Amino acid sequence: MKLFGFRGGVHPPTHKELSAANPIERLPMPERLYIPLQQHVGAPAVALVEVGQHVLKGAVIGHSQGKVSAPVHASTSGVVEAIADVTAAHPSGLPVRAVVLKTDGEDRWPDRAPLPDPFTLAPEDVARQVGDAGIVGLGGACFPSAVKLDLARRRGVETVLVNGAECEPYLTSDDRLMRERAEEIIDGVLLLRHATQAKRVLVVVEDNKPEAIEALTAASEGDTVVTIVKVPTRYPMGSDKQMIQSVMGMEVPAGARSPDTGVVVYNVGTSYAVHRALRFGEPLLNRIVTVSGEAIAKPRNLETPIGTLVSELLAYCGYQPDRAERLLMGGPMMGLPLPNTNVPIVKGLNGVLALTAEEMDDQPSHPCVRCGRCVEACPMGLMPLEVAKRAHNGDIQGAVDYGLKTCMACGSCAYACPAHIPLVQYLEFAKGELAVNQRVEQKAKATRQAAERRQARLEREEQAKAEAAAKRKAEREARKNKKATV
Repeated sequence: MKLFGFRGGVHPPTHKELSAANPIERLPMPERLYIPLQQHVGAPAVALVEVGQHVLKGAVIGHSQGKVSAPVHASTSGVVEAIADVTAAHPSGLPVRAVVLKTDGEDRWPDRAPLPDPFTLAPEDVARQVGDAGIVGLGGACFPSAVKLDLARRRGVETVLVNGAECEPYLTSDDRLMRERAEEIIDGVLLLRHATQAKRVLVVVEDNKPEAIEALTAASEGDTVVTIVKVPTRYPMGSDKQMIQSVMGMEVPAGARSPDTGVVVYNVGTSYAVHRALRFGEPLLNRIVTVSGEAIAKPRNLETPIGTLVSELLAYCGYQPDRAERLLMGGPMMGLPLPNTNVPIVKGLNGVLALTAEEMDDQPSHPCVRCGRCVEACPMGLMPLEVAKRAHNGDIQGAVDYGLKTCMACGSCAYACPAHIPLVQYLEFAKGELAVNQRVEQKAKATRQAAERRQARLEREEQAKAEAAAKRKAEREARKNKKATV
């Protein structure tokens, strides 16, 4: 298949050898799970359970609210010990509401009836079951998958593109999943195609994963609608826009979504979760997490119950805190610092890294030498230094004019910068300021609209009073005239 490539990108050391050779292991069930009600883009789920209530594995403990939301399920059986705040999987360390589940060790499911062949279901029914299972995008975006399926079907997408690139260094959870569960992934891929009514499926894998490519090729042999596409290893190939451009030669316009170009993108982990939901009635209860870095004695991939604290994974893998310089959620390029180890594993968390000072290689920044390497590396075709300079000087609108909203914070510019300027930090700061400014503007707009509505209401009331008074006056005049005539 002809490939088109994409602009920019970098080739950081992958460090995947630390965990790639080890098969997926199931983490022993912790004594307690802390299951956040907000694990997805959109409105948080609303708790359905009460303290002291016993729940079975897979029970809905938080129902979705609003059009863009997703339910939350019990990762195992146990007793609801509390509904309380826990530390969010975000560097801010802000609290998020969660159901605290004391596990009973039985891991007991309720009785489940046999399921029909999902390919006999209407596409909208497939999407509904995906939504009921609480499945969200497992590539990091965490957008509710059912909403995405319905959007893709309404837009008439022709291609389902399945992302198996896993371009972030250190992370190998998708690689191991593709090697070990390729048939299940392909089944999930075909179910996604059925739900979207697309014509073809492209499963895209970087060429540094030969075993995964071989397994997927064997699993899809004889299927005429599924094509396994091998692409060059290059960061950030795993980004939706760069993958579409590389494989299909199309650019997704700024501000647009991939379905606008006739393509919808899903992660291989999402495909596997769809298979489990439609074939076995299993909601999204587990997440395969890469635990790696030189400060980890035994790097590996763990099939982890959602709600497990990061501290449990670190302890199981031999965390060496005296060697760790930084703890990250996700990969080193786009990952976020962990506020502490009492953060629960959520649906979108695919990696926990404990990196040493040598791995971080932090160096002091120097003045820009105008070499242009950040421009060459930017996959979005921006001038990162110009955006960052305006952000650093507080000129947020100037940063927007230079493409701040288009930046996806992939970190390619900072990686390529010989002066070690923290470009991504400046850009993320500007995005935060922009969000604050937009909230202030929205509040001011809402206040203004409320004032205008109040003024319009007062004017209507005054007009109604005047009309009523005129009507009463007219009635009095009519009665007076009538008496005079008599």
